Amino acid sequence: MSVPSDAIEGEIVTCAECGASFELVKAPNGFELKPAQTVGEDWGQ
Repeated sequence: MSVPSDAIEGEIVTCAECGASFELVKAPNGFELKPAQTVGEDWGQ
């Protein structure tokens, strides 16, 4: 998966092939991808 050249830390990117979302995390040689945490709907239950 390619990271946009203007990407910033904390940005969420989506894989075009599988649809998974990843968060960009700063690394010594650019960025690393970690699975993005998804927040479900809160129905107050």
